[in-house]
Amino acid sequence: MSDFIPYGRQSIDEGDIQAVVDVLRSNYLTTGPKVEEFEQAVADYVGAKYAVSFSNGTAALHAACFAAGIGSGDEVITTPMTFAATANCVLYQGGTPVFADINRDTYNINPNDIEKNITSKTKAIIPVHFTAQPADMNAIHAIAEKYDLVVIEDAAHAIGAEYQGQKIGSLSDMTMFSFHPVKHITTGEGGMITTNDETYHNRLKQFRSHGITRDREHMNDDHGTWYYEMQSLGYNYRMTDIQAALGLSQLSKLNDFITRRQRIVEIYNEAFREEPEIVIPYMNPDVTSSWHLYVIQLDLDKLSGTREDVFKALREQHIGVNVHYIPVHLQPYYQQLNHQKGDYPVAEALYESFITLPLFPDMTDEDVQRVIHTVKQVMSRFRKKG
Repeated sequence: MSDFIPYGRQSIDEGDIQAVVDVLRSNYLTTGPKVEEFEQAVADYVGAKYAVSFSNGTAALHAACFAAGIGSGDEVITTPMTFAATANCVLYQGGTPVFADINRDTYNINPNDIEKNITSKTKAIIPVHFTAQPADMNAIHAIAEKYDLVVIEDAAHAIGAEYQGQKIGSLSDMTMFSFHPVKHITTGEGGMITTNDETYHNRLKQFRSHGITRDREHMNDDHGTWYYEMQSLGYNYRMTDIQAALGLSQLSKLNDFITRRQRIVEIYNEAFREEPEIVIPYMNPDVTSSWHLYVIQLDLDKLSGTREDVFKALREQHIGVNVHYIPVHLQPYYQQLNHQKGDYPVAEALYESFITLPLFPDMTDEDVQRVIHTVKQVMSRFRKKG
């Protein structure tokens, strides 16, 4: 039986392993010099003034909502086509997530729907760069400026992506990156917020460390050089030097990882472009995707089977397909918050047809061809006759 090809996987080499071993032999295991070095390297890479690391991407989003001042009574507009953490981080701060439907082509949040959902309670917008294809940031920034809203980009998928020639991470008030193992680079678990705003930078750093500051310029009192103050209710969301060392090593290979991802996408697009049952991803000429996910749509009207039939058939052949994402508002918890099926018809319809194919840098050409061959074989099996 052929080896299983997952939809995503980390790419770890001996250099990564040695970087972690070096930290294990050093004086610092938790938050030390490697964390600051990694933060600076990410800030430099995306072209932002500041970067603040966190234990994971969800913690980073939570911190961004805190830094933005989101609290009870505030509404934040985001997309339902995302992982639950994007909306959950608003709830953590006592705010209310409000969903706006998505664009049929890009699968990203639709700016027209954002504006329709703005009220006097709206505080921020959290666009998600789905699959690493950047959202329509010009339109989103125009709306944010018009209504005086904070923009927090959920770029968990999108490190290395570009919007009109500028790297994601330097465009908005804050941008979150994730370093989960299936993302472009990994720290095991980890996240980062980039920003050009010094106030946000300071709030983020304090929030990730129990709300504590050691900055004498911002203290209310000073008992001595050992003194620190807890000035707000923060969390222990710090990254470790072990994670940061891995992240630094991975970051040095990021451009190569992205180039390989882009090449695999080119091969997929060429192979599936003429398949009548498949809609390949839209290629927006205004952006450069760093391709975290390769999501196809199934034209179910041309198939005798369901999406579940296709999914199972591919899994039986050890092709590790997945589905991204179950729209957040369909989750039982969010249904208890008065969200209902039918609220966001574009997201719901696309979800019913989505399948994510394997895409990661360590895929060999043989792996890619095996995925293509198997997908075509399964499509042929379920193709309607006549």
